[in-house]
Amino acid sequence: MSESAVPTAFGLVDMVGALAEGTVSARRLTEEALRRIAAAQPEFNAFRTVRAEAALAEADAADRRLAAGERLPLLGVPLAVKDDMDVTGEPTAFGCAGAFAPKTADSEAVRRLRAAGAVIVGKTQTPELGQWPFTEGGAFGETRNPWNRAYTPGGSSGGSAAAVAAGLVPAALGSDGAGSVRIPAAWTHLVGVKPQRGRISTWPEPESFHGLTVNGVLARTVADAALLLDAASGSHPEDLHRPARISAVEAVRRTPRRLRIALSFAMAFTATPKSLDPEVRSAVERLAARLESLGHEVVPEDPRYGPIGLTFVPRATSGVRDWVARVPDPALLDPRTHEAVRTGRILGGVALRASRRAETVLRRRVGEVFDRFDVVLTPTTATPPLRIGALSGLGAMATDRAMIAACPYAWTWNVLGWPGVNIPAGLTADGLPMGAQLLGPADSEPLLLGLAAQVEAAEGWSAVRPGQGR
Repeated sequence: MSESAVPTAFGLVDMVGALAEGTVSARRLTEEALRRIAAAQPEFNAFRTVRAEAALAEADAADRRLAAGERLPLLGVPLAVKDDMDVTGEPTAFGCAGAFAPKTADSEAVRRLRAAGAVIVGKTQTPELGQWPFTEGGAFGETRNPWNRAYTPGGSSGGSAAAVAAGLVPAALGSDGAGSVRIPAAWTHLVGVKPQRGRISTWPEPESFHGLTVNGVLARTVADAALLLDAASGSHPEDLHRPARISAVEAVRRTPRRLRIALSFAMAFTATPKSLDPEVRSAVERLAARLESLGHEVVPEDPRYGPIGLTFVPRATSGVRDWVARVPDPALLDPRTHEAVRTGRILGGVALRASRRAETVLRRRVGEVFDRFDVVLTPTTATPPLRIGALSGLGAMATDRAMIAACPYAWTWNVLGWPGVNIPAGLTADGLPMGAQLLGPADSEPLLLGLAAQVEAAEGWSAVRPGQGR
């Protein structure tokens, strides 16, 4: 590896090793990341904010620390974060239009990345208040999928997914309130980790969207995702959820024992039409066969979701209502956002309190599957990526029906607050990525990541990049 060449295949673990060995500088890595971002922005529109001058200063400081012999988990590595996370000196617009004031402090997750030595090159695009599984909006235009620019990378962490899939940064933080890390990971051929609620702090929010939304990671490999997860994890003293620390990095190095895996294609009841695309089903069935070839037992079995959908809407719409109160000019918001606010006002009292109380019962009901199985395997989405503009101009109800039809599998685990990991499941006949979820009970990230790493070693998905074909 020479200072003159920084390949797009260079991953997070690779960068950390090269920086520690002195074969590349943080300045060089950051300059190359900024160059790629600038070149790709007209094509993919992955970034809302690029911190070129600040990032180069942070890289120079990292190089001085490296030269002095200091070693930290991410020292000198250029990374990106989603634009719902505060970065000192930058606005947090969260996909909205308007003049947002620069933040005076980092969010806890960003603070932890800095403490690990990371260089924050920018903030990635997200749809308005993270509401939809596409990354488009009047405030910033369309974010496009590096696998095919006619398609969305998903959402709401679509900018982070596009940035990683296009090789602009080796990994990025996103957030997941109804699949918003796992859906774009599935549609861009990435590993996407939605951790246990509270694993990565959402501070300055004690919890985000009434406990639905957690911060998570997107990367090309399980090892890269684990490294970023460990670096970003940890609680703020005022967080409502503070799970015990895990070591994701150690987990991916361990071969899992023989596991019982429930293969499920069932969708929780939503009173809306939805069906599973045959190519997606076939891709997940192929992964199930791969798991069996690795020595695991895979049995068709569905979790008992019951009335879980009734508890989602009050929390989601109340969260939108809370966020809109901070927007400088609500008149600029999408009409669908205003409809969500109206719903949130109606459901933000008794219904919201009831939805939170129901969590304990729902965990017992859905968690019964883990009395007999270690992991649940499902599709991440019901369809391959949607075309850009597929949901543009729709009313609130039509948008909800369309996104539930495309993405009915991920949101249930947000209600429960449990971990889930998207792994690539292959490409459609048209070359579009699909994904599968490994789902577990509370605090099961080590088990899920160890299993994901085992599948990755057999599948070799990280070698397949946009533009390379199947």
